[in-house]
Amino acid sequence: MKILKRFKSTIVMLIKFALFTMLFAIFFLIFGIENAWLLHMSRTAATTILTFLVLGSASMSIYGGYRIGIYKSKPIISSMTLSTVITDFVTYIQLCIMNTNSANNQTFRFENFHLLLLVLCLQFIVIVGFAYFGNYIYFFINSPEKCCVITTSKTALNSVVPKIKKYRKQYEITDMILFTSPDLFDIIDRCDTVFVYDVPISSRTMIVEYCYSKNKNIYYNFEMCDVVALRGRTAILDDKPLYASQVKELTFEQKAVKRAFDVFFSVLGLIILSPLFALCAILIKAEDGGKVLFKQKRATKDGKIFSVYKFRTMKEKDSVNRSVTSDDDRITKVGNLLRKFRIDELPQLINIIKGDMSIVGPRPEMVENVDEYEDKLPEFSYRLRVKAGLTGHAQIAGKYNTSPKDKLVLDLMYIEKYSLWLDFKLIFQTLTVFFKAAESTEAFGHGEEFEFFTQDTSDKEEK
Repeated sequence: MKILKRFKSTIVMLIKFALFTMLFAIFFLIFGIENAWLLHMSRTAATTILTFLVLGSASMSIYGGYRIGIYKSKPIISSMTLSTVITDFVTYIQLCIMNTNSANNQTFRFENFHLLLLVLCLQFIVIVGFAYFGNYIYFFINSPEKCCVITTSKTALNSVVPKIKKYRKQYEITDMILFTSPDLFDIIDRCDTVFVYDVPISSRTMIVEYCYSKNKNIYYNFEMCDVVALRGRTAILDDKPLYASQVKELTFEQKAVKRAFDVFFSVLGLIILSPLFALCAILIKAEDGGKVLFKQKRATKDGKIFSVYKFRTMKEKDSVNRSVTSDDDRITKVGNLLRKFRIDELPQLINIIKGDMSIVGPRPEMVENVDEYEDKLPEFSYRLRVKAGLTGHAQIAGKYNTSPKDKLVLDLMYIEKYSLWLDFKLIFQTLTVFFKAAESTEAFGHGEEFEFFTQDTSDKEEK
């Protein structure tokens, strides 16, 4: 087993290479049935191969790719499937364009679509097999890391432990302790990984430095000083190494491009999704005869208040402004379906065209929630430095019941790391929401509770 661990990186790399090679071979061998030139060295074949390789690499970068040992099998399947579908479809269109010539088709047309469907089916089977096989091999080689959770209260403990428990193959919690515990450093010494959550900065710094000295893996939650560090860079003044965190705002050119980007994709989205909009309107109207659209006051850049448009998902007489809870009886049957797949948010494309919102940005919060959150987290107002968005880090990674502080950090991560490439990635990553619909729309409620404990090692030491 030790020998396998030594070559872990090589084994993972070989599995990844084998998967990509099989996806590549399936596409080109099957399409080579009707396009023999694909199987011979030529300029057009080389162009098609290059398109597949570059697009495949880029799409896997966007969706996370084949990250065995980090992601569970199902997220790997969804990310790899999305990457492969996009890569196949674009390469297929290129094939159709190349076949538009005097020797084949006089005009452009989609041909051999049945081959594309066959390719996608076979590739999906391969992806599923490699996702489970890859994780099986990874966790056969690597046993779960023994970890301790260090925090400040039972409330904080019950906030973070359920998240860790979802990754049982990666982490085995051996201790849950207060950061003031007299056995703190002894417990850290016997663990592989340390989770530090909601601990005061001064104490966290001490713990992190100790973990660094002992070569321990460290996870800790974001605080405002960490958010500020996101926009920083290293700087050397003469011989003095410093960390520079400079104020970052969108340039005029970036604002102009982002606005053009918003308008173009919003108009395109409304055109493409118009049949879906019509279907939603019919279903909402058929259920209770009420209004199709629902308007609600939300906050955007600089605290400006605007009316956001959404498909109505609640009974009209019960649509009061308060957050959704578990088993909320205000939600209609159609509304439950729309919320599950986030379809109720799509009319916000109208808000984007009007200029109230952007495609990517912080989630537009209810005015009532903004006041409440700012009372508890004054930093919450920082997210109003940019326009609210239809999608973003918080909308993709978060859920309806994600804590206000975690939403804030996710939004500030976007603001401080902004780039057009990041916008592009987040737009495509939004598709992953449909693969985790049930948990992403999880409402506010209560779950399992955990208690502080330390593993008794006295017997082991005596032996």
